[in-house]
Amino acid sequence: MQVLFFNTILFYIRLEKILRIHPGDNVVVALTDLDKDADVVVAGKALRLREAVPVKHKFTLEPMREGDTVFMYGVPVGKVVTDLSAGSLLTTENTRHVAAPYAIGLQNYTHEKPDVDRYLNRTFNGFHRKDGQVGTGNYWLFVPLVFCQNRNLKVLQEALETELGFRKENPYKLLVRDLADKFKGGEKEGHYETKKSPKLFPNIDGIKFLLHEGGCGGTRQDAQLLVDLLAGYIRHPNVAGATVLSLGCQHAQMTMLEEAIARHRQELGKPLLFFEQQKYPSEHAMLQDIIRDTFEGLKEANENSRKPAPLEKLTIGLECGGSDGFSGISANPLIGVIADRINALRGKSILSEFPELCGVEQDLIDRCERKETAEKFVRLMENYEARAQEVGSGFDMNPSPGNIRDGLITDAIKSAGAATKGGRSAVADVLDYGEYATREGLNLLCTPGNDVESTTGLAGAGANMILFSTGLGTPTGNPVCPVVKIASNSMLPEKINDIIDFDAGRLFSEGISQELLADELMELIIAVAGGEKQTCAQKLQQDDFIPWKRGISL
Repeated sequence: MQVLFFNTILFYIRLEKILRIHPGDNVVVALTDLDKDADVVVAGKALRLREAVPVKHKFTLEPMREGDTVFMYGVPVGKVVTDLSAGSLLTTENTRHVAAPYAIGLQNYTHEKPDVDRYLNRTFNGFHRKDGQVGTGNYWLFVPLVFCQNRNLKVLQEALETELGFRKENPYKLLVRDLADKFKGGEKEGHYETKKSPKLFPNIDGIKFLLHEGGCGGTRQDAQLLVDLLAGYIRHPNVAGATVLSLGCQHAQMTMLEEAIARHRQELGKPLLFFEQQKYPSEHAMLQDIIRDTFEGLKEANENSRKPAPLEKLTIGLECGGSDGFSGISANPLIGVIADRINALRGKSILSEFPELCGVEQDLIDRCERKETAEKFVRLMENYEARAQEVGSGFDMNPSPGNIRDGLITDAIKSAGAATKGGRSAVADVLDYGEYATREGLNLLCTPGNDVESTTGLAGAGANMILFSTGLGTPTGNPVCPVVKIASNSMLPEKINDIIDFDAGRLFSEGISQELLADELMELIIAVAGGEKQTCAQKLQQDDFIPWKRGISL
């Protein structure tokens, strides 16, 4: 059965209490709390609820026998393990995950591209790089090749960030200082405020430090994966230059990083500094050299300034985390509309989280432009699932307790909604973790469902902005890439307003059409890309960075 992704909602559903996503679905979503014995009408058919159905959860449209398949979004998302009457609540006790089978066929997919004429002459003010990429920011990176350089990075971070005006003094440090003064002097607690030195380099948005726990002690494959990821960060359009620290004897060697950068076959065109601790007589001597040389690199990076760039220079990462039962109805399909617009403008979009594509493989296979692309997608999916099963897990165990509480009771339900972030564009390429996006259009990137491992991979693949949907709330950010947090429901930004950038829940709460919400979101994207607005994660300096480690420790 062809999947009908729910990304064409142009009607008002503010007053609706229930939603049947696809005409072939045999379950219905509650858009508000529904009482036991409530009478509802679905597609002209009246039925009475057998039990209370919490908002975002699903109930059966018809009687179901043990073993019957549950359909949502037009695809199988589960099987019931007991007989259910019409109007019964789906739960983890009566429903199990099931995914549709898939096979590679002919690649002849077509779709109607959205009208983007109004955006053809729009620009954002970005940082132009010598390799043709355009950054939405301008950052200097400190990159350790191995975890035992983390302490040196922390020393450098303390020395550089505050003195050069990139970070305010820690307000909690000031509070502790104030309390200590009160304790010593017996005085009343005074007023404390954060101070920030003037920025010495106004065209540099920040200095970022990619602390991690890898580079040695694991498999050689994990070391290579890390190096490939770090090469992507160094190549990233938002990065002006980088300082690389090595111990010297670790698995992740400097030569491996140099080779990974060279494989990109593009002129790097930015300062790249290497330091190896085992070649220095002391740590102090190395840190002094690092600061002096990096300061010269910062002066060079500061010479670049924002200039107009077409929207085709945007590469949008597509992510969800802390998802709820509305994510696949409001925020994710809205992101899919944006992805289709960016792709139609000859930009790039990158859809990640392969465990959350389980059950929609056939649709994505059918959309691949080339057979080899479809084959790579299947190979990566099956290898990933096999590794999960080897340790007694599987994609079916992806939903978190928070997902389940809010109605995403099987991985296939979660996946069918999560995949709507990819819109309806053809699949231009499939990337493994650590690979870089080079083809315009929709790219699929193999990452875990873990939010930060996934956003880390998206930025490493070249995303210069990430659209991140959430229904439960998460503060996730990235060191070099702005993360725009999009709420699936209007209760979330009211409850946690310092981590949400956009309210897609107004589709329900205010009856605003998806098209108008997409227009608003496009304007926010352009403003963030041009440095006119900061995301909540940027304001909080939420610099999450966790590389995916596939292997075991040795």
